[in-house]
Amino acid sequence: MLLDVQHLTTEFKTRHGPIQAVRDVSFCIEKGEILALVGESGSGKSVTSLSIMGLLSSNGRVSNGKIMFNGEDLLTKSDHALRKIRGNNISMIFQEPMTSLNPIFTVGDQILESIRLHTKLTKKEAQEKMLHLLDLVGIPNPAKRVKDYPHQLSGGMRQRIMIAIAMSCEPQLLIADEPTTALDVTIQAQILDLIYRMREQFNISVLLITHDLGVVAEAADRVAVMYCGRIVEEGTTRDILTRPCHPYTQGLLKSIPRLDDNSQRLYMIPGMVPPPEEVPDFCAFADRCERATEDCRKGLPPFVSLKDRRVRCVNVIAED
Repeated sequence: MLLDVQHLTTEFKTRHGPIQAVRDVSFCIEKGEILALVGESGSGKSVTSLSIMGLLSSNGRVSNGKIMFNGEDLLTKSDHALRKIRGNNISMIFQEPMTSLNPIFTVGDQILESIRLHTKLTKKEAQEKMLHLLDLVGIPNPAKRVKDYPHQLSGGMRQRIMIAIAMSCEPQLLIADEPTTALDVTIQAQILDLIYRMREQFNISVLLITHDLGVVAEAADRVAVMYCGRIVEEGTTRDILTRPCHPYTQGLLKSIPRLDDNSQRLYMIPGMVPPPEEVPDFCAFADRCERATEDCRKGLPPFVSLKDRRVRCVNVIAED
């Protein structure tokens, strides 16, 4: 087991008091596996990844749980120890490469900085590795492109640069936070294929954070669905996409436009996501669920274990 997140709870101080953004989240990732963390914006996906990386904002903290990486709890590590792990063992591709890359340095300088910071390579060796990485991620004419600034590159090229930086130290775990957001469909497919090839070539594990179920179908081995800071369903990609059990997962899949659907309107999950400060202590999806009963409001539903999956629902029905 490479990563084992156990009962993770992350909260933020606000003027209304502490608010939990991640609530008792548990999942694991095996070596060489791609796990997709799926959910709407605000469901806690990115906060989960930032908790793992130790990059929460000053008003955020992990209030409970363990983050076991290679058998060691990252939450017990000092800032100095975490800095050694970040980049070397765990790397992250952030959602928007234009804001993640420094606009006043060339992309070559930024890749070199990552390599020199985390390895003992000489400057010449680092430059050779940089050009090899750029070639690996599909950047044409790498020797010329290293002199470019971020604004001179397209969105897809900037995302490839971010992947090159993330892979510069050959990490064991790659966290990709919405890596295809704001890219056109063709470039999305290329970036997903690139991440998949990096997994195959370096045998790395990937935590893929996305709201796009098409991305999940393309790349992930397993899927964990989040709603209001909790995981509500987890299983193999095939099972989740073909036989979803939780009403929220079923609603997400029904909301995807289909070419063979002749209905006049797209399906929409009824109701609204409750604000973080108003998430109830029973099933947070109960007020939007068509199958909700009084039992759903008597307390937090426990996980129901099925073959190769778990579902947090008291009315589990697999949908064909």
